[in-house]
Amino acid sequence: MDILLPLSLAFIMFSLGVSLQPADFRRVFASPRAIAIGLGIQILGLPLLAFLLLSLSGIGGEMAVGVMILASTPGGVSAGLLTLLAGGETALSVSLTAITSLGVLFTLPLTVGLALAHFAGGEASLQMPAMRTGVGVFLITVLPVCLGMFFRQRKQQLAGRLEKPLARLSTVLFILIVLATFVAQREVVLGNLPSLGPLLVVLNLLTMGLGFLAGGLGGLPRRQQLALAMECGLHNAALGIFVANLLLQVPALAAPSVVYAFLMNFSAFGLVFLARRRCPATDASPA
Repeated sequence: MDILLPLSLAFIMFSLGVSLQPADFRRVFASPRAIAIGLGIQILGLPLLAFLLLSLSGIGGEMAVGVMILASTPGGVSAGLLTLLAGGETALSVSLTAITSLGVLFTLPLTVGLALAHFAGGEASLQMPAMRTGVGVFLITVLPVCLGMFFRQRKQQLAGRLEKPLARLSTVLFILIVLATFVAQREVVLGNLPSLGPLLVVLNLLTMGLGFLAGGLGGLPRRQQLALAMECGLHNAALGIFVANLLLQVPALAAPSVVYAFLMNFSAFGLVFLARRRCPATDASPA
């Protein structure tokens, strides 16, 4: 696990980079309002919402820190595909995933550090190794994304042919990471499922709803609202597992990420079903 987990996560992030082009980042300036709304919810809204739900639920200690780790992770690499299936604007989803995956180098240590100070009460076993966390996040997320983009620029035709196979393999690796962590931490996961499950379901539904509603209030078209909903609801749970296992070295902290990895897919496909049922014409919408 100590070797395969970081390598698998790095590969997942590399495949994300291979799917990116400079045009994806130029859209930041073409649709600044949509990007700003998405980033605001992901960077500020989700951690604050998670903190509020934890405070209301009474969950504390390791599980609370694990939830905050999850809330600090960037958008999931599957968000773009599910946005496409729902008829949403995939370009916006991909752009947000890329930006949050690069920005996590700064946002994750800050949020998790505050969560540790508040929920862990300064326990010696739950301390944030700032340097190791920063270096680890950089090597596992930022560097692979940049290498993937570099590969795309140098080998455009080859990258185009490899994009879909890499995406499929990344999905398989993500599933294997979640399943392996569940097996290793099944007692912790199952023991905390009665309290974690409802909280994470509410967190997932509220963040997806917040993304869609905020997009509507911001005057965004429906396709961008769907993209924001997917991007805010789907998260890189594999990164949360990596932070818990290898950076903080407290595997029990991965329990919320494992549970969320299962739950988020039900709501995402539910949104796909509702979106396609309401407006089937979006099936053929251009990306």
